[in-house]
Amino acid sequence: MGIKPTYIKSLGQELMAKNPKSFTGDFTENKLVVSEVAVITSKRVRNRVAGYISRKQNTKKPMV
Repeated sequence: MGIKPTYIKSLGQELMAKNPKSFTGDFTENKLVVSEVAVITSKRVRNRVAGYISRKQNTKKPMV
């Protein structure tokens, strides 16, 4: 665990705002969506953005 860099947060929030229906709580699906929607050359940055989005999507859901 750790603190996410601001560029990861800002990129993730921007992608979620532009494509709200595209992202889910699943990391592997989000990796594919991030690579389709954004031009990110680094695999590490893509994975970190996808992880950030997955985490945000999972915290939105109400616990059943």
